Amino acid sequence: QVQLVESGGGLVQAGGSLKLSCAASGRIFSINAMDWYRQVPGKQRELVAASTAGGSTNYADSVKGRFTISRDNAKNTVYLQMNSLKPEDTAVYYCNVVVRVGGVSYSYWGQGTQVTVSS
Repeated sequence: QVQLVESGGGLVQAGGSLKLSCAASGRIFSINAMDWYRQVPGKQRELVAASTAGGSTNYADSVKGRFTISRDNAKNTVYLQMNSLKPEDTAVYYCNVVVRVGGVSYSYWGQGTQVTVSS
């Protein structure tokens, strides 16, 4: 089993910054993807930023140039630095980690952290 613990959410004014963290622990042999998603009530969860074990990153168009995903592989932790926040960034943010065990990939979700951006 793998456990994910998220932190860093909160309330911030438009134009401000927040940094989210997601630490993975447990039976981890090889982490592939470490991604961030977000969800607002009544809408589907959407991919915000993605990172691969090889170091590639990808971002939703709505956050390009404002958000940066990074990871510390030694600590099994992924971060999301969010700058120039906008009210439309308000959502519950979830980390997702794909772990490979014995040739099989398993996907795990964090508990979610609320980000609220006031105008």
